[in-house]
Amino acid sequence: MMDGTAIRIEAFLEMMSAERGAAANTLASYERDLEDARSFLLQRQVRMVEAEPDDLRAYLGHLARQGFKPSSQSRKLSALRQFYKFLYAEGVRDTDPTGILDAPRKERSLPKTLSTDDVTRLVELAAQEAAAAGGDLLQRLRMHALVELLYATGMRVSELVSLPATVLAQDGRFLVVKGKGNKERLVPLSRSAITALQAYGARLAEERERQEDAKESPFLFPSAGKGGHLPRQVFARDLKALASRAGIRASTLSPHVIRHAFASHLLQNGADLRAVQELLGHSDISTTQIYTHVLEERLHRLVQDHHPLAKQAKKPD
Repeated sequence: MMDGTAIRIEAFLEMMSAERGAAANTLASYERDLEDARSFLLQRQVRMVEAEPDDLRAYLGHLARQGFKPSSQSRKLSALRQFYKFLYAEGVRDTDPTGILDAPRKERSLPKTLSTDDVTRLVELAAQEAAAAGGDLLQRLRMHALVELLYATGMRVSELVSLPATVLAQDGRFLVVKGKGNKERLVPLSRSAITALQAYGARLAEERERQEDAKESPFLFPSAGKGGHLPRQVFARDLKALASRAGIRASTLSPHVIRHAFASHLLQNGADLRAVQELLGHSDISTTQIYTHVLEERLHRLVQDHHPLAKQAKKPD
């Protein structure tokens, strides 16, 4: 025979199924999470329907001590919030004990990045392959231009592959990039990026002249695919292949990693955080501040590896 709490949980699950159309897997997850909380509260001699905020804080603390990640704790707390909102709506309780609880803070993962040496190797190999004779020269020139542009500007890969063909007609060391929300920003081009872009543009024009029926594309990096421009996935695949040839572990590399390298290397060399925010197209500086954590980690390792007192501390007694 079910007790009062079990009956309430069953009623809650029935409501989630009938009124909100929750899937079977979702319902099973809710049931497991609620039963887990119920079991913990019973050990504290607290009925779940009568639990107070401190009881639930103790439960979250218990989860943390058990090694549950903040994301898993948040999921279980979400189930509790839904359950107690149901009890409140049904008049079983006159308060919601989860209303004043803070969600477990998720650790923000540090972005992967590349050393300046690795980026140099990558760019130099792309340049060498673009200068070699034979094979698909246009594709190699395109790859060189893509890598140079990506590292010079820190563009998002979606912004890079969809650049307009009008870029080839402009004269100057700055590029107007249309980012999220159609917001435009100005990004500088390095001399090597301009050179690579010009070489690619010249070859692209030659190819079009040879193909009399070739249609003009509005994109700088055209493709016969549905989008009309080079797909992000194709560039990511080719970038990994280039990294492998350069002796860089391909699994660690993606276009986004080069964007991270752009930001990290600027800050390492004294760039202002606000300036980096503008160049990356971040609407909120807190998004850019993650790169300061990358620098903090690097400086910490630097001290641990090279400071004489740190070395002494590592020596065994």
